[in-house]
Amino acid sequence: MDRWQAMRIFVKVAETESFTESARHLHMSAPAVTRAVAALEDLIGARLFVRTTRSVKLTEPGSRYLDDCRRILSDIAEAEAAAAGSYATPSGTLAITASALFGQMYVLPIVHDYLKAHPTLSGRLLFVDRLVNIVDEGIDVAIRIGRLPDSGFSATRVGSVRRVVCGAPAYFEEHGVPSSPADLKDHRIVASTSAWTSPEWRFARDQRVTIHSWLQCNTNDAAIATAVAGSALTRILHYQIGPALLEGRLQIVLADHEEPPLPIHVLYPEGRHAPAKVRAFVDLAVARLRENRLLN
Repeated sequence: MDRWQAMRIFVKVAETESFTESARHLHMSAPAVTRAVAALEDLIGARLFVRTTRSVKLTEPGSRYLDDCRRILSDIAEAEAAAAGSYATPSGTLAITASALFGQMYVLPIVHDYLKAHPTLSGRLLFVDRLVNIVDEGIDVAIRIGRLPDSGFSATRVGSVRRVVCGAPAYFEEHGVPSSPADLKDHRIVASTSAWTSPEWRFARDQRVTIHSWLQCNTNDAAIATAVAGSALTRILHYQIGPALLEGRLQIVLADHEEPPLPIHVLYPEGRHAPAKVRAFVDLAVARLRENRLLN
């Protein structure tokens, strides 16, 4: 049995909690995956998984062995990459994910500059408003907004974003400026259902306001456009209205009542073992995002 291949199969089963799903990812048959794990258990003399008809869970020895396997496989990958030159020189394809609008507005320009500086590289972007599984979807770098769960990945904080209430100067001239969250009940509100599924808006000091929307939109862009037109107020993450703020087409109100801002992190799995393509992009992205005054 190829010990390295057996470890790789074991790690994939631990991550997916499924022999069938692991077989699909590894382009193997399910029986072959099962035999490889069984042979590995026989070799080391310990049960690695508790198997039922519905689930596959790590045993305590399996959990410890998983950490060791990941470290060993990472060392092997680093050695192979170093021999091939990819550890020292950016090469291959770099896969990056971020939320849709943030990716388009703030990550895409960085990717353009990065690829221009490294003409032998190619890029793959996944800009979606859902939490992407970095390992399963083959992502090298993720830019995440919000507090991170404990994942063991390397994460560098690069800024923060605020939830803000905003409107156009023309709207405030006609309808006045709210001085507290409670005043919102007297204003026209355009709500983005993609941003807030609940009609209850929360503010600092446990202030809560139930919003009765004048207009509901299923995209942030439509809600922002309505606010820019002077028709209503909206609530949005402030990076999404960066250009409109700088140009004076929108103004933020109720800033003293905002909840604490959400952090922005650049996240990547390999840590110090990351290949050159990842390390070079992370260095550039961290520097550029930290320089952006709209994100700090």
